[in-house]
Amino acid sequence: MFKTVLFPVDQSREAREAAEVVANIVKTYNSRLILLSVVEPTEDASGGDAMSSPEKVAQLLEAAKSLFADQGISADAIERQGKPAFTICDVADELEANLIIMGCRGLGLTDEGSHDSVTNRVINLSPCPVLIVP
Repeated sequence: MFKTVLFPVDQSREAREAAEVVANIVKTYNSRLILLSVVEPTEDASGGDAMSSPEKVAQLLEAAKSLFADQGISADAIERQGKPAFTICDVADELEANLIIMGCRGLGLTDEGSHDSVTNRVINLSPCPVLIVP
């Protein structure tokens, strides 16, 4: 049913909490797990946001892969640049993902506030079902 599961990861508590649900679904359906980290380009070259550093993103993806490996789950990791919601949906479409699993909100709240969060945008733009973990 869920042949390919896309799990966008960031440094949020919600993403860490969603990992348990991801593991359960991937094991239950013997799914392929794809971890995705989206780096939003910044105007400031100094990169004040931790997620704009390639080293930090690589560490985050390796830590996530290790977390799932400890549970016997192999995962592929992808890093992309762009606007998070659009990039998540584009990758889901490219990979023909059957499910996106994400926390109820991540570090990507927009200037407009939580009503226009990355999660909310993904729900509205996704080419596949989206499971939001509270």
